[in-house]
This record gives sequence, structure tokens and C-alpha cells, in this order.
Amino acid sequence: MSSRKRRPVIAGNWKMNMTPSQAKEFISELYDKVKGKRGCDIVVCVPAIDIPAVVKACAGKSIKVGAQNVHFEKSGAYTGEISADMLTDAGVKYVVIGHSERRQYFGETDDTVNKRTKAAVAAGLTAIVCVGEVLAEREAGITSEVVSRQVKLALLGLAAEDMSKIIIAYEPVWAIGTGKTATAEQAEEVCALIRNVIAEKYGKQTAKETIVQYGGSMNAKNAAELLAMENIDGGLIGGASLKAADFSVIVEAAQ
Repeated sequence: MSSRKRRPVIAGNWKMNMTPSQAKEFISELYDKVKGKRGCDIVVCVPAIDIPAVVKACAGKSIKVGAQNVHFEKSGAYTGEISADMLTDAGVKYVVIGHSERRQYFGETDDTVNKRTKAAVAAGLTAIVCVGEVLAEREAGITSEVVSRQVKLALLGLAAEDMSKIIIAYEPVWAIGTGKTATAEQAEEVCALIRNVIAEKYGKQTAKETIVQYGGSMNAKNAAELLAMENIDGGLIGGASLKAADFSVIVEAAQ
């Protein structure tokens, strides 16, 4: 399945970094480096407290704003949570769902990932759904089983037409924030597997059109090699997204 007709998405996941004032300054610096780069979609997924400032800073610019989490209910007694409707009303276009840190530290499960994905899509957000194996699973040779299961459960109850609002981000847990990176061949193998799972569920055409990103310590040095792979349509960038110079290099590699 050729990637030539899929528009890459380079999304930065800031995690718990940057105050609103710092975020405003960063967007100005980043835009100076990426303006005119039309070969990919550029997204910054920011802490909830930064959303108003970043949406304002990105107005009229080629940078779209994403959130890092969303609740699956529209409203209710869920202290500290944010609904999909709240995000869309605030100007958010994307949302990260099921990141390994959410799974590890905050009890995220395949079931809640599915619920959050449905809520995001229903509200018109593009969901960046994270999947990936831990080191023990990689070493046990069950990466394909683990990732396939995560993808299938995340998409449970969603239709083929919903896939236009869903990005699957493959992030091997052992390569997130560790400085370790899957080789381009390892990343390509799993991204191709993900596309095949989607093909089995929704058909080859839907699979061909679905964006599959790679995360897990993608940086300025390895981005070009990773993004050259046929089934890798962009990246979910962690640490490198906090440095405008490095992030702009990754955006350039996606051109």
C-alpha cells in the first residue's frame, strides 16, 4: 500500500511542559521556522492549561492545536476531566488518546481508549490513538499480537467512515523518553502490521488512506530515515517537539 497519497502529520506531544506564556513564545519561534512548509500537517498537543493561549497564538498560522486527553462523557461529575465538546469549542482539532504514560500512570485501559476515541470522533476531533508494546513483550516476540489487539479494541464499534478522523500512532513503550528508537525497519514492520489490521477490518482502501504515525524518540537525526518508510505517515514527537529547531527539522523531513 503506497504512502504517496497520504499527507503526513507531524504532531508534537509537549506532555507536562510549558506554561501558557512560555507556550505563546514557543509558537512564535516555531512558526518562524516552519512557515511555508506545506508538505505536512503540523500539530502541537499541549497541556490543557495552555490550550487558550496556544489556540490564540496559532490563529491564522499553519499550526493546528491538539489536546493530550479527553473524557468519554459529554458532561457530569468527573472532577478534573475535559469533554470533547469543551475541546472543540476551545478551538482544538486533535487529541492524543491512550498514550503509554496515561496507561501506566492513570489507569487507562483498552476499554477507556475505545470510549475516548468514540467521543472524540463524535465531536469532530481527530483522535491520535497510541498503541505499542513494552520491552518484555518485544523480547517475548509477541509485538504483533499485542499491537493488533490494541488496535482492534481501540476501534471497536467504529465504522470505516470514522477512520478519516483517526490516526494510529505506533509508539513502542520501550522507546518513549528513553533515547532508544526502533530501527526504521522495525518501525515500518509494525506500522505495516497496523495497516493490515485496518485492512482486515475495513478494507484495503480505508487502510490505504489511514494515517499511521511512528513515535518513540523520533528526533532531528533519525526522522528522515523513519519518514522515508512506506507505511510511516508522520510522527508523534515527544522531547524533540519542545525544541523549535529540532521540531522544524522533522517537519522538513516530512516534506
